[in-house]
Amino acid sequence: MLTSAVPRVRNPLLISLFGLRGNGRACVYTEPMWGLSGMLVLPYASVFMLALGVKDAQIGLLATISMLSQVVFGLLSGVITDKLGRRRTTAIFDLISWSLPFLIWAFAQNFWWFLVASVINGVWQVTQNSWDCLLVEDVDRAEIPRVYALVKAAGEFSALFAPIAALLVSRLGLEPAVRILYLNAFVILTVKVWILYRFSTETATGQVRMAETRGVSIWRSLTEYRGVLRLIIHSKGTLFSLSIAAIVSAVALVNGTFWQLAINQRLGVPDALLPFFPMIRSVLSVVFFFTIIPRFTHARSLKAPTLIGLAVYLAGQLLLVGIPEPGGAASGSTYALLAGCLLLDAFGGGILFMLAESLVALHVDRAERSRVMAIQRTCVMLVAAPFGWISGWLSSMDRSWPFLLTSALLGFGILLAARFWVTTHPAVEPESDAAVA
Repeated sequence: MLTSAVPRVRNPLLISLFGLRGNGRACVYTEPMWGLSGMLVLPYASVFMLALGVKDAQIGLLATISMLSQVVFGLLSGVITDKLGRRRTTAIFDLISWSLPFLIWAFAQNFWWFLVASVINGVWQVTQNSWDCLLVEDVDRAEIPRVYALVKAAGEFSALFAPIAALLVSRLGLEPAVRILYLNAFVILTVKVWILYRFSTETATGQVRMAETRGVSIWRSLTEYRGVLRLIIHSKGTLFSLSIAAIVSAVALVNGTFWQLAINQRLGVPDALLPFFPMIRSVLSVVFFFTIIPRFTHARSLKAPTLIGLAVYLAGQLLLVGIPEPGGAASGSTYALLAGCLLLDAFGGGILFMLAESLVALHVDRAERSRVMAIQRTCVMLVAAPFGWISGWLSSMDRSWPFLLTSALLGFGILLAARFWVTTHPAVEPESDAAVA
């Protein structure tokens, strides 16, 4: 929730940041800890696998297997979250889905280690559901887009620690440095879990759902999904928001798996420089979130900013495809064009993440939030899952081809948003001059 006693600043996102209290503050303020854990090592994940003998097609297969694991646990996430509560579920399943895989990755030797870690890592869909509920259930509805913007900004800010990883890789070499970074991620993430648990409380809706599901088995709760599914099917707004979320998820899956690999193997960017690209993208995203993006998203309709985000992100993907191979080490023109990609991706990807999450949250049935969001995420992942394997197959032939696939997806998203936009929630009113003066 927000307090009225906030600094008199003009930026609406800063007003929200300084005004956060309770669970919203605990969730947002702990997000930058990703910068000292996962964000240090994830830029190297695909290159690390390649160094251990894992092939492009296998890397894509691992992405798909991880997504299918997420489908299973995403379906269970609603009933688990209701039964254990938002706060406890987040703590338990963060440890299972992140701390444990980080340990496995740290000692990985071949494809099979990565396979086991990918399956376990899929459990993070349980905590994603519970964490989302913990984040927004006690926040005013009109503040939801801003809260997700703050989450995105906090996550992007965390990439500022990337030079630490680059220094380790340049000093120790890729493999030993990445193993150390995975061990570090295990420690920091575990501390983050404790801090969030310590400074959060169970939400009011969570307390109600825990009482209602006490003594009810998980399997019986799953059978009740039929009624929840009917809520989704009969809501045009929910179906539309799911379609946009599925497109954004598929594009994010491909980019998260193959972007670093493409610039390293196709464009000749050395290993030590890889973490600087997500760092720069993150810095740009933070700048956009506190300057341009609030002007686009705090209006009566979110249709225009969604279309803009899709178009800008599409331009970034096409530019990446169009960068000519240098035939060796990356040249100055290669880096200049990659800078353009980062600029476009930072704005387009940043605004789309916030809007995709916000649209789903705004269209959800509030009394059934955890179970509806569980089914929604399951549907999104089922649609997105094949794109990991498909993009791996494409990458094995040409490392630019996965981004032709993402370009086609974003183009389809533009057509979908332009033709089938649905607004079934109250429009977010723009800030008055008095509120932001």
